[in-house]
Amino acid sequence: MSDNQRPKRLTARKKFELYLDTRAPEAPIGEILRRYGVHLPQLRHIEEVVESAAIAALKADGRKRRQPSVVTPEWVLQLEAELAEKTQALAELSVAYSLLEKKERVASRSRPQGNASPRRNGK
Repeated sequence: MSDNQRPKRLTARKKFELYLDTRAPEAPIGEILRRYGVHLPQLRHIEEVVESAAIAALKADGRKRRQPSVVTPEWVLQLEAELAEKTQALAELSVAYSLLEKKERVASRSRPQGNASPRRNGK
C-alpha cells in the first residue's frame, strides 16, 4: 500500500472474521494484519468493540429472562429504582472524573518544562 492510499474500510463481518482469525492458537498476527490491510491499533480497537459488545449482549440475555411476561407496577418500580441507582453512580463517576481531570491539569501546570526530572528528597 503506498503512502497516499487510505486503508480500505472493512465491513463488520470482515472485522469479526479478522478478530476470529487472530484468536486462533499461534495465529501469525502480522501476516493476518497484512492480509486484511489493518494495523495493530485497529486490531486492538476491534478486539475492544467485539468483547464489550459480547459482554453487553450476555448481560441483556440475562435481563430478558428476568422480565415478567406482563408489566406489573412492581416491575416498573424495580426498573425505576435501578435507573435511579445507575443515574446516581454515573453522576458520582462524572464528578470523580472531573476532579481527576482538574488535578491532572493543575499537576501538568506545576511540572517543570523540559527533560529535567524532578529531584527527590531535595538531592
